[in-house]
Amino acid sequence: MLPTAVVEILENKKKALNGSDLSGDRSMLVEPTKNMKKIIYALVLPLVVVSGLVLANREINNEASKKSTSKPLSVAEMKAGRKKWEATPDGIKYKKWEASPEGKKVYAGEAKIRKHISAFTNMEAVVTSLSLPPGSRLGFGVMVRINGDDYILSFGPEKSNEFQQLHSLNVNDKLSIRSHWVSHAPKYSYPIVSGDYVERDSKLIYKRPPRKGGC
Repeated sequence: MLPTAVVEILENKKKALNGSDLSGDRSMLVEPTKNMKKIIYALVLPLVVVSGLVLANREINNEASKKSTSKPLSVAEMKAGRKKWEATPDGIKYKKWEASPEGKKVYAGEAKIRKHISAFTNMEAVVTSLSLPPGSRLGFGVMVRINGDDYILSFGPEKSNEFQQLHSLNVNDKLSIRSHWVSHAPKYSYPIVSGDYVERDSKLIYKRPPRKGGC
């Protein structure tokens, strides 16, 4: 089907030809036909190109949609994936660390504060060091002691003046902290606590801003 603009041009040309006396000279039919072909070609070509781009874009979007709507891994698939990873050199090394005294100590430290993490309730902490272990790549943070165990209190990469008040911390400062997350890694001999809320002397000195799109 021709576009509306092309149809209108053809209709106008037809009316013009019908209203003229062409019986004496057929050459008048040749030139308009050539012009009409040029006009039609000029109008149709961009539409063909645009249609091709639209179809290509639709195909890309459909492919992306299929990927985004793919089913999440089942528990069995996740277990199988973990078992496969545990057979790799990194997995074997990690399992050895878990079974080592150091790994067991880290896990025990996590277990002690798990209830506070789950409920996002206050934990009393004392600053023991203003620097993290050598080679740390956790961003800004300090070492703290909670109920007799040492932890890394990590705040992540520093942006602008987000941690300005935290830089005023001193060793032996008593803090009240809350966290949504505790983790571990064989590289570190301490559990890693995410610093999400910190008070000193009952005054708020840090609260992690909500993520974009979050509440």
